[in-house]
Amino acid sequence: MLETNHHYLSIRRQCEILNFNRSSVYYTSCAKEEDMEISNQIYEIYLKSGCRYGYRKVTAGLSRKGFHVNHKRVLNLMRGMNIQGLYPKPRTSTPNKEHKIYPYLLKDINIIRPNQVWATDITYIPMPVGFIYLVAILDWHSRYIVNYKISNTMEAVFCIEMLEEALQNGIKPEIFNSDQGSQFTSSGFTEVLKSHQIQISMDGKGRCFDNIRVERLWRTIKQEDMYFYGYENVRDAQEHLKEFINFYNNERLHQSLGYQTPSEVYFQDEEKEKHLNNKSSEIFKNNSLFLPERNELVVAA
Repeated sequence: MLETNHHYLSIRRQCEILNFNRSSVYYTSCAKEEDMEISNQIYEIYLKSGCRYGYRKVTAGLSRKGFHVNHKRVLNLMRGMNIQGLYPKPRTSTPNKEHKIYPYLLKDINIIRPNQVWATDITYIPMPVGFIYLVAILDWHSRYIVNYKISNTMEAVFCIEMLEEALQNGIKPEIFNSDQGSQFTSSGFTEVLKSHQIQISMDGKGRCFDNIRVERLWRTIKQEDMYFYGYENVRDAQEHLKEFINFYNNERLHQSLGYQTPSEVYFQDEEKEKHLNNKSSEIFKNNSLFLPERNELVVAA
């Protein structure tokens, strides 16, 4: 309504015409100034905690500094600052006692060529509401992502579909390694491996380093893409992951590979590269989001 830079009417004249109290035009909200000061203190406490504190501990920290603020107000301010504390994450590896567990076969094995060992795992991707899940197959030697799939549930079927897609072009590993999660120990998943005469290997219970290659892949995806962009919804996550995985396979240089890309190492055999070139691009062109109709997006408590 008021125009501070009006060519003809001063602020005083505009206030007279609109019957405004001129002092209110120059009033600065004390509440806004206080929120700014509290926000600065919140950020300081949050950083000193190593980004660990949630709103309740931040509220306690403010109280120690003489800022007596309701925890709900602190929560709202932290949400506005887009910061949150560490909290329990969804379990992605839940064993099933009725499923057969296979021994770990990678100990003392010298993995020196592509398709000698493939490995898989599941990780969670946080959404504004709830989570989605990402599963991928990684060639152990080259770090090449053979296939991946996204789902809003952790049912075994989307892992089985991803495995079948990876094997449909006739290339297979000698050994396939996973953790003891029920998706990978299910008969549906292991039968696919057996039907292709692939040896089954599983991490020891509680031994995350047995599958360290995939754990490092998750760290790379989250640090270089997910945390950077902050996926707004499921479709946004799908598009960003598709773009990043193509970059990871075909452009990202790896020091451990002599500054080559995973695809350069994986497709070092020219005949295999010719056979798989079109199929490899189709994996990422056609990769679809797995959304069972009977299930809704998992919502965090």
